[in-house]
Amino acid sequence: MSAREAVAGARRLVVKVGSTSLTSVDGGLDVARLDALVDAVAARAAGTQVVLVSSGAIAAGLRPLGLPRRPRDLATQQAAAGVGQLHLTRAYAEAFARHGRTVGQVLLTSHDVVRRQPYRNAQRTFERLLGLGVVPVVNENDTVATDEIRFGDNDRLAALVAHVISADALVLLSDVAGVYDADPRTPGASLVREVTGGADLAGVRVGKTSSLGTGGMASKLAAADLASGAGVPVLVAAAADATAALDGAEVGTVFAPHGPRLSARRFWLRHLAGTRGRLHLDAGAVRAVVGRRRSLLAAGIVGSDGDFEAGDVVDLVDPRGEVVARGVVAFDAEELPEISGRSSDDLPAQLRREVVHADDLVPVVAPVPTPDPTSDPAEVSSP
Repeated sequence: MSAREAVAGARRLVVKVGSTSLTSVDGGLDVARLDALVDAVAARAAGTQVVLVSSGAIAAGLRPLGLPRRPRDLATQQAAAGVGQLHLTRAYAEAFARHGRTVGQVLLTSHDVVRRQPYRNAQRTFERLLGLGVVPVVNENDTVATDEIRFGDNDRLAALVAHVISADALVLLSDVAGVYDADPRTPGASLVREVTGGADLAGVRVGKTSSLGTGGMASKLAAADLASGAGVPVLVAAAADATAALDGAEVGTVFAPHGPRLSARRFWLRHLAGTRGRLHLDAGAVRAVVGRRRSLLAAGIVGSDGDFEAGDVVDLVDPRGEVVARGVVAFDAEELPEISGRSSDDLPAQLRREVVHADDLVPVVAPVPTPDPTSDPAEVSSP
């Protein structure tokens, strides 16, 4: 099955729409454009569970507040979001009601997913909403989000939601027809129809932001790479082509999955979990952990830093200081100096356990293909 066919046949789908596809030139909410989007999504939702990630809260708040353009200061942005989110949600509720569908609002910040328990709570909430036939409408909680706790943009948020709900596909809609090999306003610019790897994007130059939102084509490429790298096919297309895009027509740019479908726990570890410290590994431990996917034992650790407790997530770094993996540590920071660099046979019985178990570890670099035959894997890792 091709990536485009996978999008068309998805039974659980995340659709993201950007601010510029929902608002008029003066920054107000364009109800006609929103209704057209809902018509397309509702038609697909008849046989598919759909989560809609929608930007536009701040933009929708500009007109009611009499603001001529998107504010630059955080406080006014949050005020606009508080006003605009109400208008946006009400518009979605009225539009989906025409199709007999109920919507539910889900507002998230990165705090809701960087810790394991809130992440699982979000999973359960989405599952229940979808099970009840509700269309969740998701946005970042701009009224409380600061630079320190933001996802960055809603394209990234959509990619993360796609994995949280185990979506079959992700569709990113904007005011651009897809990914072009140059500025689409430039004569001769060509649409990239399919991306199967980095080589397909060689030489592509894209902008970073739009005037009404925080995203842009650069953020869509990053989100598409994040999702497709975790096994989720992605389609980037124009919101005006939403119906055709959801039906599998030859519109937009499709990104084929180029990585294994990670479990929810491993995806959380790799992309979402906040880390509390670092474990410094010797070269043999790096080969075992990254190349052979083994558990990390104390013998492979040459040092540690940070204030962490057993159960926290830590970075595993190589001798050059590069992060090569993440995992849930089984010891407190104060316990590690005593056991680091020592073989299991030299440790007291109560300390003879993995520092990071393989089930709680995920590499963040490509596996090392050739292990060092001179190292003893038993002294740095365990299956």
